[in-house]
Amino acid sequence: MPLLRDADLAAAFDRAADHYDLLLAANPGHHTQLRRSARRLGLRTPGTGLRVLDLGCGTGGSTAALAAVLPGADITAVDASAGMLRRAARRSWPCPVRFVHAPVERLAEAGVHGPFDAVFAAYLLRNTADPDAVLAHAHRLLAPHGRLAVHEYALSGRPAHRAVWSAVCGGLVLPVATLLGDGPLYRHLWRSVATFDTAGQLGRRVRRAGFERVRVLPLPGWQTGITHTVVGRRPSAAAAEGAGR
Repeated sequence: MPLLRDADLAAAFDRAADHYDLLLAANPGHHTQLRRSARRLGLRTPGTGLRVLDLGCGTGGSTAALAAVLPGADITAVDASAGMLRRAARRSWPCPVRFVHAPVERLAEAGVHGPFDAVFAAYLLRNTADPDAVLAHAHRLLAPHGRLAVHEYALSGRPAHRAVWSAVCGGLVLPVATLLGDGPLYRHLWRSVATFDTAGQLGRRVRRAGFERVRVLPLPGWQTGITHTVVGRRPSAAAAEGAGR
């Protein structure tokens, strides 16, 4: 089965939206790990006066992590799936959040404009047809010295970690998703991780997109070697100009 992309993937997430949080609840530490990655942006708390963009917010788990870590920030949360956004908007939010239905490449048409102080992208890049284009968009939307955090299933490259990922998907996630009628989406998600960048490759991809101070940081628990945070910073305008000479 080929990976789902663009409109087909958004439609699959639309269909799975009502069950999505149920499956996330079976992932121990999911929300804790998102908050850890949000803290790794390194922004001052409570974030008053900061503009933060949550790319691929889904049902709002990543947005909730940002709101918990930066309750004073102005958060814009974007997703290509209308069904997932409806679930996110129905949550109770402790601070104002603007939800926008749009793919990354059409954010300007949807009224989303920079500069932002930070971009957070959780479980997004491996689900896009062109991850480099997404990173380029994020780079353009950031202010100089703006922060990027990519929270992603990116395997370490060690066979043991690949085996754990396959065992969790084959033994738990796929059987439950199939019973719920969402098998095609979760088969895609399983394969999207297996065929995507390793953590080291993802870090190099972020560097190639023009970010500086890039670090690849592991996450603890069963996701060790499976999920990583890649953080970076947009250079100052002067530094970018000097690098281009």
